Amino acid sequence: MSLPDGWTLTASAFNLTPAVIRAERTAPDLALTLVEQGIAPAIEIELGQMWRGFPSPPAVDVQAFRDRLTAAGGRVSIVGVSIDEFDHGRRRTDAERRAFLEPQLRTAAWAGAAGVRLPIGQAGALLDELVPLLEELDLVLYEEAQGHETPAARPEAYGRIAALDTPHVRLLLDISMLMPALPVTYLERLERGGIRPDLLRRLRDEWRDPATHDAVVDLLRSGQVPGPVHTLYMNLLVRFGRSHVHDLASVLPLLGGVHLKFWDLDDADHRISDPLRDVGAALAATGFTGTLCSEWGGQEWLDDDPWEMTSRHLALAGALLSDRPSSAPSPRASTP
Repeated sequence: MSLPDGWTLTASAFNLTPAVIRAERTAPDLALTLVEQGIAPAIEIELGQMWRGFPSPPAVDVQAFRDRLTAAGGRVSIVGVSIDEFDHGRRRTDAERRAFLEPQLRTAAWAGAAGVRLPIGQAGALLDELVPLLEELDLVLYEEAQGHETPAARPEAYGRIAALDTPHVRLLLDISMLMPALPVTYLERLERGGIRPDLLRRLRDEWRDPATHDAVVDLLRSGQVPGPVHTLYMNLLVRFGRSHVHDLASVLPLLGGVHLKFWDLDDADHRISDPLRDVGAALAATGFTGTLCSEWGGQEWLDDDPWEMTSRHLALAGALLSDRPSSAPSPRASTP
């Protein structure tokens, strides 16, 4: 079986961030490899990672990238953009925020993207006035929700998308919101970093229990989170969600894109595949059309090859979303 009509599997160039940091090749060159190696026909890119001159990179560089990508048989699906809220410590006005964002939208259009992506709610008061520009550029603004940003937690932000009722502003769901269990390699990293055994047990066995969240907050407030894993620990409060797909039923008609977030490839108990199956069934029931992008978050603590990780994840996701058994193995991802 193949994916339903209107569904496109893509890959995020964000997955290659460790290679971008090493700077042995340019970010555009690295992004192109996802298409050149046959990993995905369309890619998401992060504008701030791609070119100098952000938020207004040289048009000639953007056009050169688009030409090379087209020649390789690929295209840009979504461009990650941002709004810098402060200028030398002073909060920007709405007019300044728009002036910061608008060249990014035009750059995305030059790159041939179908849309741009912002964190849900960040556009705020700008959202209504951006619609005419989005129509002019033939772009969709995707507001991305992830982790703990459920409809119950952010009702106003979701409600604004629904109230606008335009195809140029849609919701993008990151399935980090739907984690039945935490990544095995992440838990191992916390254990090596000295997190208390009693909390580790709860994180392993009772992730979706609200009392586990309380215990996570209590340890943080106590000041007893070991320094070497303090930043990693914050994922428990920000990036890792514990919702069920039925918690999203009211907003599924707003969806235009999905981030198939994954951390490692340890799927022995279906902690990766179950959310993919659940999301696939929910999207099929609502007539979804759009992109489903493989995004690797585990680079924060793993040093695995990002091309291999992305390729294997897309093989697994493609099989599950097509409702056929995967022939791709789901081996344990190595740790540093």
